[in-house]
Amino acid sequence: MKKTSKTTTSAFSPTKPVAPAPTPKPAAASKPAFSPSVKKAAAAAVAPAPVPKPIPAAKPVSTTIAANVNVGFGNSLFIRGEGAGLSWDKGVLLNCVSDDLWSIALTGASKTVVFKLLLNDTDWSLGEDYTAQPGGVVTVKPLFH
Repeated sequence: MKKTSKTTTSAFSPTKPVAPAPTPKPAAASKPAFSPSVKKAAAAAVAPAPVPKPIPAAKPVSTTIAANVNVGFGNSLFIRGEGAGLSWDKGVLLNCVSDDLWSIALTGASKTVVFKLLLNDTDWSLGEDYTAQPGGVVTVKPLFH
């Protein structure tokens, strides 16, 4: 007779259910390790910008105008013009320093001051308009009729 081979059964049996292979879990997101300098840089990136210090206001520039003229007792010398708060419509009284010297210190000039002197704020001095640079000192010798 013929020899028949024996069939061996393995641990795998078709009647037993097979558990599926476990699926790998995704790696947990880990926070990267930062050095202190990176942390400071990151903090600086979101920190509010520093508030700039206010710039102190510049001292007002004083422009001095003097006039060498004897206007006679009882008369006064006025100035009109543009710049440093002057107007061509109404004069500003100069200070009498001596018999023949009048002066005024004008503040706030940011550009050339153009002016004319008037006797008693009614009689204009002869000649062209005078000019003074901001912060400058000008001495003029006006003539009147």
